[in-house]
Amino acid sequence: MNADIKMGQDECDALNRQAFNVGRVNTSCPSCSGFTHRRGFLTGLLGAGLFAGSEMTGGPLTGQAVAAEGVVNDSLLIDVHHHVFAPEYVKELESANLAEPPARKWSLNKSMEDMDKAGVSRALTSPTTPVASFGDAATRQRTARICNEYAAKLARDYPTRFGFFATLPMLDVQASLDEIAYSVDVLKANGIAMLTSYDGKWLGDTSFAPIMEEINRRKLVVYTHPSNPKCCSGLQSGIPGSTIEFATDTTRTITSLLFSGAAQKYTNIRFIFSHAGGTMPFLIERLTMLPTLNAEFGKKITPEQVLQIIRGFYYDTAQAAHPGALLSLLNLVDVSQVLFGTDFPYRTSLDHVQGLAKYGFSKDDLGAIRYKNVQKLLKI
Repeated sequence: MNADIKMGQDECDALNRQAFNVGRVNTSCPSCSGFTHRRGFLTGLLGAGLFAGSEMTGGPLTGQAVAAEGVVNDSLLIDVHHHVFAPEYVKELESANLAEPPARKWSLNKSMEDMDKAGVSRALTSPTTPVASFGDAATRQRTARICNEYAAKLARDYPTRFGFFATLPMLDVQASLDEIAYSVDVLKANGIAMLTSYDGKWLGDTSFAPIMEEINRRKLVVYTHPSNPKCCSGLQSGIPGSTIEFATDTTRTITSLLFSGAAQKYTNIRFIFSHAGGTMPFLIERLTMLPTLNAEFGKKITPEQVLQIIRGFYYDTAQAAHPGALLSLLNLVDVSQVLFGTDFPYRTSLDHVQGLAKYGFSKDDLGAIRYKNVQKLLKI
């Protein structure tokens, strides 16, 4: 670097901090421009407790303000983690005493208003836990069909605004195979939605093998959403499963896929894991050590293969558009594996637009997360 353009560290850090506070990347320093999200500066911000939120700027940024600040010029923004609740599905939840307030209060207008406020062009919709995993077999099959037909109707009525991931009654193998055929061939689903676990079984369980084999044959995308596993409900009074168990159950199902051999077998399935992979990035060293600690696992997979497979999965930003999650995830996987997600109605789209804007991504990386990666993945 030429001496006349080299900056002192203090001056560079000051410029970085100023840029971060308005949602920009510091382009004044040739030695760090566009790379502050990877190391150093943001690690310091993380240590100082500066997470995405209005506290960092003295007030919230609107979607328009983010664009005005020059964060990214791309107008497209595609959400892969957006929940909708078919009215008949809500009735099924209510009859089982499982309807939470966000489900009862959801409406299509609220979804579209939230998308418009943040500039979300299109949402890939899915219901959320417990979906088609409660009640008897008839209830599960009926619930899956209700959710899929409603989502397909949204996609037909608003073809530029919605697509969807189809729900399966996973505990019923033949019914799931039938639903795959109907949802993909007739309803034109963009992929399949699964929970991370069903009745104490994670996605690598052999009972799900026929379903996975069909999805692999069709080369479909599988979007996964965490659930509160059978083992771990009500462990601490007042602490909902979404606070701890959801992120951990994502890690459990990734582990199940890896060490059952399913991930190595079903190589045509492209998996999306919610919430930046849950606790998996933090626990990655423990996962890579397992093949050396357990001889049976070592016969199926090597530590190098563990990393290779994990780096080939996709991860969304829902409730993870902050340095605590992103620093860990992006030190493990390339930005090409990260997709924009919001978890609406449990969080807003604007929360996530703001969080990503403040993180310090380069324009190219932000554009990849906003829409380019998912366009390539889903061919939309």
